Amino acid sequence: MRTGTLDPMGTEKTPAKTDPQRPRARTHKERVREASIERILDAAEELCAEFGYHGFTLKDVAARVGVSSTLIHYHFNGKESIFEAVWARKVPASTQNRLDELRRYAEAAGDNVTVEGALNAWVDPDLRLHLEDRNYWAAIGKISAQANSAAGWGAAKMTSYFNPVGLALVDLLKKAMPDCDEETIFWGFHFLSGAMTHNMARTGRLDELSHGLCSSDDFASIRKHMVTFMAAGFKAICAASRKDKLE
Repeated sequence: MRTGTLDPMGTEKTPAKTDPQRPRARTHKERVREASIERILDAAEELCAEFGYHGFTLKDVAARVGVSSTLIHYHFNGKESIFEAVWARKVPASTQNRLDELRRYAEAAGDNVTVEGALNAWVDPDLRLHLEDRNYWAAIGKISAQANSAAGWGAAKMTSYFNPVGLALVDLLKKAMPDCDEETIFWGFHFLSGAMTHNMARTGRLDELSHGLCSSDDFASIRKHMVTFMAAGFKAICAASRKDKLE
């Protein structure tokens, strides 16, 4: 029994097989929906970066996109829903880059982990992102800076998205400084995290303070100096902690 069709030469053609690994082509309706969601998330991201989480409403998002509030509610179930989507769109790529870099460094260093090497693996991936496409990362960087200094909504997002990469760095620093107590290393991370997100805020404060000599948007200089500065700080507080325990 023939199951296929015949070609013009009379030869049976075998029905085409569907590749289960090949993604299904999106319909026009799906592409329109995705484009609409992207515009909404772009607007929400910009508004949050400018005014903070509590400084914008879904009506503000709709106005910036140029659509009705009904469309916003069609795609998102309230403000927290859209805010979570803003985070989920970009932040996982940032944290995964850093986790991958920390893993590669740990494997390459083996038993010879250094403070500078560990910090560079944690700091550099994000700085590279901002250097390569600062416009794409600028707004979400500012939102992360706000979250890192805010209780409630901010602390919850930092815990959810950044704890794994923070703890991965702490584990490496313990190997780099085995005689440093864990409490001191966590204090060092606290200072590092604050400095890193302050960089992402790009407040312009440095520009004014230095009368234009430096720029808070100069990620090349941040990349050049930050690890050296922070490594010295970690070593100094760990040395002080050891001295206190001996006295």
